Amino acid sequence: MVCADELGPVIPRSFPPAPGWTADGHRVKALLDYGRGPEKTWVYGALRVGDGQEVTMTAPSRNSVGYQHLLAAVEAANPAGTIMVITDNLSSHTSASTRTWLADHPRIQHTFIPKRACWLNLQEGWWRLFRRQALAGQSFATPEEITLATKVATCQLNARARPWYGAAQHVPTPPPAGSHVPPLRNVALGCGDGAGGRGSC
Repeated sequence: MVCADELGPVIPRSFPPAPGWTADGHRVKALLDYGRGPEKTWVYGALRVGDGQEVTMTAPSRNSVGYQHLLAAVEAANPAGTIMVITDNLSSHTSASTRTWLADHPRIQHTFIPKRACWLNLQEGWWRLFRRQALAGQSFATPEEITLATKVATCQLNARARPWYGAAQHVPTPPPAGSHVPPLRNVALGCGDGAGGRGSC
């Protein structure tokens, strides 16, 4: 199973650093950059859920041809078996050109997520890791620099990849035996003198 999506457009400019604090206790800041270059880059990505490995590529636009190139890269990275691709129903994913391409590649099958439900696509979660690894605190002058950063960040993230299929099944660790956990208190309901809920806490 593979989750696919596009990120962008990513425009050559300076990106603010990731949230954090310096060694001396100051918040990390960056100069505001309102510049926008005319060149845009789209980052295509496909996450293999079973082991967390990612396939990425960049393109100057988001269209059917770019999506088909991503699917070809996914097919090359998964040489055996059926490939189930989970993605949204963007026009480039459902176009006649893409359907014709898929007819010649029967191993690839599509499952489309509902509209306005992008959180069902695990690739969205991977984009968060990618932005922090490749874009945060960086300054890009050209699309080629964005492409290079994409390749480097993908290799770094793949080196420490983990399966994604158990992420939604996290069970909180219970408190140690004998420990006292006070009940939750809703301040809005707990304040008042009992007569109309008015008063002070």
